[in-house]
Amino acid sequence: MNTNTQHDLTEDSVSTEDSVSETITIEGMSCGHCVGAVRRELVALDGVEVEGVAVGEARIRRDPTRADREAVEGAIEDAGFTPRG
Repeated sequence: MNTNTQHDLTEDSVSTEDSVSETITIEGMSCGHCVGAVRRELVALDGVEVEGVAVGEARIRRDPTRADREAVEGAIEDAGFTPRG
């Protein structure tokens, strides 16, 4: 069992004071596999907290000093989908 999990989650969490909440529309998603692929890519980004992913959208909280919008859109594209606004 990894005893550092709680500490790591705390260090990586996004500060609520400076964070930006965003809902991103995503084209091309159609199933749970799509949702999982987008979630995995977004969770891997430093400075991004995933609030929810559903077919066609992702809700995130982002620390703009650690993750810019381009990084988020690139992660969605890496998952194989197209971000729209």
